Amino acid sequence: MTKKKLRSQAWYNSERIKDAFLHRSWMRNQGFPDHLFDGRPVIGICNTWSELTPCNHHFRKIAEHVKRGIYEAGGFPLEFPVFSCGESNLRPTAMLFRNLASMDVEEAIRGNPIDGVVLLVGCDKTTPSLVMGAASCDIPTIAVSGGPMLNGHYKGELIGSGTHVWKFSEMVRGGQMTAEEFYRAESAMSRSAGHCMTMGTASTMGSMVEALGLGMPHNAAIPAVDARRYVLAHMAGQRVVDLVHQDVRLSRILTRDAFKNAIRVNGAIGGSTNAVIHLLAMAGRMGIDLSLDDWDEFGRDIPTIVDLQPSGRFLMEDFYYAGGVPAVIRRLGEAGLIERDALTVNGNTIWENNADAECNNDEVIRPLDRPLTPQGGIAVLRGNLAPDGAIIKPSAADPKLMTHRGRAIVFESIEELHERIDDPNLDVDETCVLVLKNCGPKGYPGMAEVGNMPLPPKVLEKGITDMVRISDARMSGTAYGTVVLHVAPEAAAGGPLALVQEGDMVELDVPNRRLHLDVSEEELARRRAQWQAPAPAMSSGYQKLYVDHVMQADKGADFDFLVGCRGAEVPRESH
Repeated sequence: MTKKKLRSQAWYNSERIKDAFLHRSWMRNQGFPDHLFDGRPVIGICNTWSELTPCNHHFRKIAEHVKRGIYEAGGFPLEFPVFSCGESNLRPTAMLFRNLASMDVEEAIRGNPIDGVVLLVGCDKTTPSLVMGAASCDIPTIAVSGGPMLNGHYKGELIGSGTHVWKFSEMVRGGQMTAEEFYRAESAMSRSAGHCMTMGTASTMGSMVEALGLGMPHNAAIPAVDARRYVLAHMAGQRVVDLVHQDVRLSRILTRDAFKNAIRVNGAIGGSTNAVIHLLAMAGRMGIDLSLDDWDEFGRDIPTIVDLQPSGRFLMEDFYYAGGVPAVIRRLGEAGLIERDALTVNGNTIWENNADAECNNDEVIRPLDRPLTPQGGIAVLRGNLAPDGAIIKPSAADPKLMTHRGRAIVFESIEELHERIDDPNLDVDETCVLVLKNCGPKGYPGMAEVGNMPLPPKVLEKGITDMVRISDARMSGTAYGTVVLHVAPEAAAGGPLALVQEGDMVELDVPNRRLHLDVSEEELARRRAQWQAPAPAMSSGYQKLYVDHVMQADKGADFDFLVGCRGAEVPRESH
């Protein structure tokens, strides 16, 4: 059998002996011996470690375990850093830099002697950005997530990262919790390495990696500080060398069937709404036709069976002990809701990996006939207020508000929301609909997680904990409520959301997938003629590039010039 020629050999064993000499010589100053340049696969370890990304601060140790596996399998591991989109510190929003990070990943892979790559992912945007970049190159790839933190505990209660921030802050605003008690909960919530231990975006995207077949079984739920997380990293390092020898590229794993599976698993776990926008972007990089309609078709009737915050009670540590994503896939697969033949990175099909998975706790992972929400998933709404679509997460919303008509309270910007929401003179009650504009991809810019608007104090004081909220923004996967998000086209792009005025009547009908502004077409035409686009926050630099080229939420908010797979071929050799 003819031995496959590796990309790295164009660097280290090139027929242009001067170039090969230079490439090897400079690498030798790190102490690498001769035999590492003998034609063995070079495996890049794409690391999003950063002390400014607390979710990923333990990745140096994970990388060392990946290296052990690569060396054992006869590969040559080389770790490299890429831009780390840390959700908790990065302003104005990490989403603004997801596409930038993906470009960093893509060009780092293409421009270096890398035959296969292990993606170290964790915090919300690090997963999609690294997968998007790798997909653009289409080389053998495995993703290893950093894992969730240990459960939070405060005053005898399980507290979840993010979810209880929103809950406790509203309790402070409503007078049910003191500021001192609020501050004491900080260290109780974040008590170990790892990302959010709720089913927020980080845990959701770790689950998507597993459901797509891009990660090893149990990738999503093993706690970050559990020794089994390091075993998984070790085995991923071993396996990626095999993927290179077998030439199993990312396009063999990220198929349309794989995305169907991910959408269904997202519904079953009560996954983050952010998964919608990220999977659309990832599919776009692979050249796969995936749309909002697919999200509704494949995920509409999927029951939410994982009882995790923010939709339910438990946390990721409990999810792992109960059986994790494998137990979910088995339950879906037994009901015919999994594309069983989808290939995964360990060489097995998704069904071969999970057919014998065990569920150890039917309260955490419920049977399909006793779900948390009978129809979970993501509901895609359309109407004259969202011609290109909007989304809502029913499992995190108040069932009584799934069909609602109310008077609009309109905020033209996030700054206006902050100025007015606590005003005791704000003419609002619990039947109103809060509408926030200019927080979409172009408008913020970056489409910040501000869609779960705080409720007015006069409503909170009545014991009301949910209202219908509509915006072109996103919301944290750790958040909850009857929140309509990703309205497309966004207000800053001249979508109908820009035309909503205070006092307009808005109709939400989730069962019939409808979002309607009860204003005549004639009046909307008059308002449209008077509308002016808001000035961009910056007129130069990366933000200008972003605003000029970002697509709308229904297209994944990727850059228009990044869609499609460009491959790993280097256009020119070094000189």
